[in-house]
Amino acid sequence: MLGRIARGRLETGLLGWCEGGGELLDVSRSLARQSLVVAVVAAAIDASMLVLNGIFSVAPWQASAVLIGIVAADLALAAPPRTAGVVAIVQVALRLAEAVLLHRHGFAARFADVGFLVAGYRAGAWMTGPKSVATVITMSTGCAAAHLLVGSNTSHDWRLLLASTVSAGVVPWLVGRYTAARGAYIADLEQQAKLREQEQRTALARALTEERAAIARDLHDVISHHVSAIGIHAGAARIAMADTGNAAATRSLTAVESSSRAAMVDLRRQLDLLHGREEDGQRQPGLADIDDLLERVRAAGLAVEYTVRGVAVELPDSLNLTLYRIVQEMLTNALRHGDGAHAELLVDYQPNRVVLETVNPLAATADVDDATAHRGLGGIRQRAELFGGELEFGPDQAQTRWHIRVCLPIGGA
Repeated sequence: MLGRIARGRLETGLLGWCEGGGELLDVSRSLARQSLVVAVVAAAIDASMLVLNGIFSVAPWQASAVLIGIVAADLALAAPPRTAGVVAIVQVALRLAEAVLLHRHGFAARFADVGFLVAGYRAGAWMTGPKSVATVITMSTGCAAAHLLVGSNTSHDWRLLLASTVSAGVVPWLVGRYTAARGAYIADLEQQAKLREQEQRTALARALTEERAAIARDLHDVISHHVSAIGIHAGAARIAMADTGNAAATRSLTAVESSSRAAMVDLRRQLDLLHGREEDGQRQPGLADIDDLLERVRAAGLAVEYTVRGVAVELPDSLNLTLYRIVQEMLTNALRHGDGAHAELLVDYQPNRVVLETVNPLAATADVDDATAHRGLGGIRQRAELFGGELEFGPDQAQTRWHIRVCLPIGGA
């Protein structure tokens, strides 16, 4: 069972590596190269042990055949894991063949065990169920039979024979099983950690969604009610004063009514975003909506001269919204802190940036150090710096006109 789990973990991991990118695929290739190194080293040592026995001096052809078989079987240790059982059986057969060859010609049996031991390890690590058990029994039997065939000193004492059989035929298999179980255990721990991390992220996202929904409800219940009431009362007052001939008051009430409706539209957009309605979030305003903004500002009594320079380009949604909010704040400053009659707005599309600029006459009683004005400028600065932009503002030398210039790189979005 543990071997099946480990094999499944490895196959799944290799599949994920292949799908995940070149770095993980390089790890798989590195493991294949290491397996090849182990196979070559085993083949070299086992071949050297056979040659050093001296069997080639009396039986060169038979020894060559056994040598070729040993080298081939050891190199097969680098083959895919599904060949582990076949390679182990071949190792047993070659061990018996080597034992018979050495005993027939009167040589002491000094077995080459490296390939045999690695084959036992692979059988334990990669094989599962009855096949794995049958393989370890076959290897143990082959190990004992080799000692009995040559009549070694080990075969004369059943305790030594048992110890030799267990050490060569069973221990490598057990080590392979342990390695597979440890790999499966570590893989389970990693998977559990990933699941816990995913659950934490899901819980955090759910908490954020619930918090945003709560904020949206509060905004709707508090602000929406009052802004709607302002618009309704302003409209009623405008109708009531229509016959009085007070054009200035009527214009002001119209501006209040228009601004309240615009505020409700912006509020609904923000509520859509807080509710996570991405399709509705696409209705966020941008530079294309400046005409509507200008109508509301003009209705409030500020005559705005609007100029567009350059060719309009498609902007990222976040940058487009930021530009709109900056223009909105610029015109609000001109309306609050200027003479309230005239302002100039320039939108300049340059190759790699967008420049916004407003110029308006200063009111006769204007205070350039007014804290409320600088709060608005602070908001513009923060929006601009978020996109790597720059802000310039201040009065002219004659202290009669106020200008604000914002430059935002398009690439900074």
